Amino acid sequence: MREVVILIPEVDAHQNVEIDVRINGKKKTLRYRVEILEWEGEDPSNDRVRVLKRKIENYDKDWQLMEIGAPTEHQIPLVFRAKKIEESDCAE
Repeated sequence: MREVVILIPEVDAHQNVEIDVRINGKKKTLRYRVEILEWEGEDPSNDRVRVLKRKIENYDKDWQLMEIGAPTEHQIPLVFRAKKIEESDCAE
């Protein structure tokens, strides 16, 4: 699938974003989920990698990781996309 970058307003953690697109006359709804992973006192970068890896491996299997954002001292944003894409005909 080709990629298009769309800037969306900043959302809070654990929020869903739905984007409707039309491809060859068919409407498709792409669902994204933003998660903010707190480091929970993990200090060394090696431990942070393990925390991040564990979160990704144990995440809902109906969602796939799309982006890992820039980490801060206390958290890191993750963006997941639903694997199932809803599709319907467009009436024009």
